[in-house]
Order: sequence, then structure tokens, then C-alpha cells
Amino acid sequence: MTISLAIVFPAVLFMILLVVQAGLWWYAEQAALAAAREGVEAGRVNGAPTGAGEQRASEFVGRLGQLATLRQPPRQTGNDPDLYQLSVTVKPLTLIPFVDTTITKTAGAPREKFVPPGAP
Repeated sequence: MTISLAIVFPAVLFMILLVVQAGLWWYAEQAALAAAREGVEAGRVNGAPTGAGEQRASEFVGRLGQLATLRQPPRQTGNDPDLYQLSVTVKPLTLIPFVDTTITKTAGAPREKFVPPGAP
């Protein structure tokens, strides 16, 4: 019985570690998407200063602590002047040694613009 427990226990412990790691990856993915959405909401506003979206996304990820850290600064993507897109890349906390992953999420929304009454 003792020998079988010594053989099975590391496998069970490894499976538990994988489940926890999957949860950390999922959390970092959701955090990156939420940061991108926060940045888009700040950057698409009519009259928003340059870099407002990037700053808001950076602040959002900064509040997460070590669970997800910015791999690179958030950056605006896309060439459409009527659409504001922001990409956020984070590095999740890893429990498994020698695993280096990054998660990139992008969000976008139409830019707000003033339209006078009666205009198309």
C-alpha cells in the first residue's frame, strides 16, 4: 500500500498543480480582455487625450498584482480612423517551472464623434 501511494501521489499532486495553473491562465486571459476593454472605453471618447486608452489599460493591469503582469505596454492597433482598437499582452503567474507564456487580447469599439442634429 505504501509503495503504491508513493507512486500515485506525485501524479495526483501534478494533476492538482495543472488545474491551478489552468485557473491562473484563465484569470490572466480574462484580465487582459478586461484591461483592453477598459482602455478602449477611455480612448474612444470624443476629445480623449492621446494615450488615454493605453494609460487606463496599464493602470488596470497594475492593480492585479503578480497574478498577471504586462509583458509589453498596451498599444493601439488597426488603421481605421473610425474604430479604436487596443491590444494588451500579459504574462500570467506560472507555477510550472520553465513555462513562459503570454496572452494577448484585443478589443475595439467605434470612436465617439459629434454629429449635429439633422446630420446623417
